[in-house]
Amino acid sequence: MIMDYSKTLNLLKTDFPMRGGLPQAEPKMQEWWKEIDIYKRVQEHRKGGPKFILHDGPPYANGDIHIGHALNKVLKDIIIRYKSMQGFDAPYVPGWDTHGLPIEQAIINSGKADRKKMSVSEFREACRQYALQWVERQKMQFQRLGVRGDWDNPYLTLTPDFEAQQIRLFGEMVKKGYIYKGLKAIYWSPSSESALAEAEIEYKEKTSPSIYVAFDIKDGKGVLPEDAAVIIWTTTPWTLPANLAVSVHPEYEYALVEAEGRKFVLAAELVESVKQAVGWEQVTELQRIKGEELEYVVCKHPFYDRDSVVILGEHVTLDAGTGCVHTAPGHGEEDFEIGAKYNLGVLCPVDEQGKFTKEAPGFEGVFYDKANKMITEMLEASGHLLKLDFIKHQYPHDWRTKKPVIFRATEQWFASIDGFREAMLEEIKKLNWTPKWGEIRLHNMIAERGDWCISRQRTWGVPIPIFYCRSCNEPLVNDATIEHVAEIFEREGSNAWFDRDEKELMPEGTLCAKCGHGEFRKETDIMDVWFDSGSTHAGVLRTREELDWPADLYLEGSDQYRGWFNSSLITSVAVNGKAPYKGILSHGFTLDGEGRKMSKSLGNTIDPNKVCDTMGADILRLWVSSVDYKEDHRISDAILKQITEVYRKIRNTLRFFLGNLNGFDAVKDRVAYEDMNELDRYAVIQLNRMIERVIEAYEAYDFHIVYQAIHHFCAVEMSSFYLDIIKDRLYVSAPHDPERKAAQTVLYDALLAITKLIAPILPHTADEVWKYIPHTDLVSVQLADMPKPNAEVFDEELERKWAAFLDVREEVFKALEVARKDKTIGNSLGAKVTLYPASQEVADLLARFERLDTLFIVSQVAVQAAGEPVPADAMQERLVAVKVEPAEGEKCERCWIVTPEVGKHEHAEHSALCPRCADIVVHHFAGDSEEV
Repeated sequence: MIMDYSKTLNLLKTDFPMRGGLPQAEPKMQEWWKEIDIYKRVQEHRKGGPKFILHDGPPYANGDIHIGHALNKVLKDIIIRYKSMQGFDAPYVPGWDTHGLPIEQAIINSGKADRKKMSVSEFREACRQYALQWVERQKMQFQRLGVRGDWDNPYLTLTPDFEAQQIRLFGEMVKKGYIYKGLKAIYWSPSSESALAEAEIEYKEKTSPSIYVAFDIKDGKGVLPEDAAVIIWTTTPWTLPANLAVSVHPEYEYALVEAEGRKFVLAAELVESVKQAVGWEQVTELQRIKGEELEYVVCKHPFYDRDSVVILGEHVTLDAGTGCVHTAPGHGEEDFEIGAKYNLGVLCPVDEQGKFTKEAPGFEGVFYDKANKMITEMLEASGHLLKLDFIKHQYPHDWRTKKPVIFRATEQWFASIDGFREAMLEEIKKLNWTPKWGEIRLHNMIAERGDWCISRQRTWGVPIPIFYCRSCNEPLVNDATIEHVAEIFEREGSNAWFDRDEKELMPEGTLCAKCGHGEFRKETDIMDVWFDSGSTHAGVLRTREELDWPADLYLEGSDQYRGWFNSSLITSVAVNGKAPYKGILSHGFTLDGEGRKMSKSLGNTIDPNKVCDTMGADILRLWVSSVDYKEDHRISDAILKQITEVYRKIRNTLRFFLGNLNGFDAVKDRVAYEDMNELDRYAVIQLNRMIERVIEAYEAYDFHIVYQAIHHFCAVEMSSFYLDIIKDRLYVSAPHDPERKAAQTVLYDALLAITKLIAPILPHTADEVWKYIPHTDLVSVQLADMPKPNAEVFDEELERKWAAFLDVREEVFKALEVARKDKTIGNSLGAKVTLYPASQEVADLLARFERLDTLFIVSQVAVQAAGEPVPADAMQERLVAVKVEPAEGEKCERCWIVTPEVGKHEHAEHSALCPRCADIVVHHFAGDSEEV
């Protein structure tokens, strides 16, 4: 029901606009924030309060922000804003990750720089400028979202001060013995021409050849006949040139079988599945042998003149294949480990570009993937190929280039995990986890991860500060060399590593500790960029005066359990013996409205920059608060449209509050809680219950509960109930009527509370509202304190009473709606309702309420005794039967109530008014026709 009382009492004098116009208004608000330096003001205002440090995980400086960036930054901003309004000194220092392959590729692909004609320093400078360009662009985009922070002084992983701290952190890990150089089979990206860490791997579907290959037996060691062959299964035929052994499990049973006139050895349990796979018609088992008996049986390599020995390995499974595993120590982690145990040596005939070397005769210069066909054809021609098929499976890819990776044995620098693994697992137990499953996830990742390969064969990054003796090749790194390099980097940046010669980079007089030689060469590899970002606790938290170590919170996407959460924990526990954070909060991924992953090819992406330009940042921020972000969540144009409706309801509720506070002095006119009527007291209780729920939800980082509680309060407890009822008081009663002042007291308190409670989520709207609230002495709501629930007003008996009444009221409203549709009445004030309680309990409840006509917003109410016969035309509900009919009498032109009393008073000039309205007009608005 809509009642336009503005014609009868003009109390809506406010400039606060009905429509937000957020895309136009927000940039103006942000300019004002800059003018008053709101970040500095907030920090000064909260100086001396307890610290709360949310450390910003650095986004990568490459490309415009996407919806995932927006979600992450808004979540951080909500927390920081809430904490500062709770009295915390909560600085926010944003940062950027600025090194790495994608920037190198962007420079090369731009066509503006010829890598071959540039010096290393020139190329690195081009990378630096590219990164800084994107830092500035993303900075503007984050600020457009309304994110408050020290944007003039962010941290960048390319600045000299940060690089120097990273070098010192590395040096501490060296000192503790956690850094070593070793030959291992690691993830290698031919597309990047660099080693990769586990955090840089993503799994995508790939089609691979699936082949069963016979390895002829050369020496059966008296266990197997020489006319038999061991069958292996592989999806990487290209690794066969590097084969040195076949692994079997010592505890499994293996069968010697005859099929197609040949003898084969394979796991007994897999004979049937292999028979189906290769198409054998009949198989005869000849012998059973335990795996351990097959150790040192010698096979022939299928196309090279060398042996392939049978060895024992616990890594062999019966999940697929034959139970006999092709083993190439140069191309697999488990193969490398078992090869080391048996002293097989390491053969890795593939170079950094993924092409075969001369160590793979017949395939030299061929890209590994193209060699698959050549190898299978060679095997088929020699009779060693039993079956060729193709399968689709999940395969590791370089997460930057999106191209497949390989395992390749190379010499790399590693951070040893075993030395402090248990310390990390103990630290994980001490942390605050949101959601709780994050603890198990990070625990398992740390418990199972291997040593961290930290070296990269690239240019744009922080150099590994190690020197090698030119005489004996002994690595040199110690406290003196680390600090010397760090001091140079602090002055000049890491380009100095490439610009200066070794003598300038080392302390004067440095000699090789092993041979005494004085000539050295520099390491050419750079550090993994995860070492960069994993060092921010040292390079930022420990160096910025306004910050503390450890941080209270790290907040990133769930992919960072293998990324930033992981690398930060490693570097911090290695050096400090303690985690760099007290708590971890992770969020899921943003999907489209149908639950699909966002993809440009599908055309289902949502650009946060466009949302800001068309709907406003506050709409996007309200969406962030609406989703259970801890899991995967959805966004679409339709969802944002729904969010806009919720925003409109909140905004209009605040506008109603403002519009009805005209003439209200929050100091002089305030009505004490104990002097209010029951309805107003119930509204105050509901307001404080809402404050309580919202504060608890903020503390738990459950922003969707904040969203729900505020929206429900505005839409249901205020607009659909309390505000609907008190409109008569606000618009019709005399300006200084105590009941009107009591209602205004409720509105003022609700306005203040809601404005503060929405400030972390809707900062633009909250500050806009704040400017119109009378009697606020702070320039911005961002300087205000969060409201606290007043537990003294809570009255469970009163709440139960009104909750029960609201159930009855809902049934009455259903009957009124039916009567409206049937045109029995126009609006509800034209109605008389007669209630027939379904029980004495309901009758007693109704008897406890005065002015039922006001509460039901009708002109007349009659309540019959419980058990009275219910007329046939009454609408029967669970608690009451309701008869609706037109009210008796005439409609008062001022209050719209229908009553036989219209004109029945002594003020003849107001014959169209009821006695109440005539008295108010005569005694309070005499001579003021506009206010009447």
